[in-house]
Order: sequence, then C-alpha cells, then structure tokens
Amino acid sequence: MTGLYYEEFEVGETIEHDKRRTVSESDNQQFCDMTMNQQPLHLDSVFAADTQFGERVVNGLYTMALAVGMTIPDTTDGTIVANLSYDNVEHPAPVFHGDTIRAQSTVTNKRETSDGDRGVVTMHVEAYKLGDDGEETLVCELDRTALSKKRPDDASE
Repeated sequence: MTGLYYEEFEVGETIEHDKRRTVSESDNQQFCDMTMNQQPLHLDSVFAADTQFGERVVNGLYTMALAVGMTIPDTTDGTIVANLSYDNVEHPAPVFHGDTIRAQSTVTNKRETSDGDRGVVTMHVEAYKLGDDGEETLVCELDRTALSKKRPDDASE
C-alpha cells in the first residue's frame, strides 16, 4: 500500500507522479475495442488524415483513465473507499500514438464525512504530453473526488 490516508493529504500540495507512459497504437485500439467506441478519428488513418489533426487521435477517455491511473500509487492505493466523481474534465490538446504522458495531482479540498469515520478528498489532476524539445503540453485535466480511509489508530506515522 502506497496511498495516503485522509490525514496525510494537504490542501494546496502538488504531487508529481513519477510513472510515465508512452501511448501505443495498440493501447488506443484495444481501449476503443473494449469500450465499443468505433469513432473513425481514433481508428481509421485515412479518415483521420483528412481532419484538422492529420492523423488518428488517441481516445480521450483512455487519456483520462491513464491520467487517473498514474495518480493511484501516490494518492489512494490501498487507502481509498471509493471514487466519488470526476468533474470538469477537459482535453485542451490531442494525444497521438507515441506521445509520452505524465501526471500530477494538486489537493484542492478535503473534509471529514459527517460521521467522522472517513474523509473526502478532491484533487485537480493534470496530464501532460512530453515533447522531444522538452516542452510539455497539457492534454487532460479533471477534478477527482475520492472517499478516503482515515489512519487506523494502530498505524505508525
């Protein structure tokens, strides 16, 4: 377990997630197949060549899921009760096959549940693609709200 208990989250803290992922054509194809999304912009290179992007675009829900997945080890791995919501999702730039993605989370809010047994934590998640020139481009951002366990009385600091 590597996640944080409710008490360990600090509002305003930004967590840089070390794991990165280069998105492959296979990732995009399999995600589209599993979700039954047959949008030609994601799957048909001839169709996509005639769009403003000039090539296939990675499915935005895959990009979002990848961004959230990258946050799990550092935030809620083993300490989550449930994800409560994903809000204000935006995709300001496209992701293409071969792009490498990294993520970061900023804790924006936290509060105890009404019974005081758990806590609700909201994080603003940002995913960036890394350019060959070292530049980063924001490709997805969202607010993730999770129900978090509180530290057990017998857990050491």
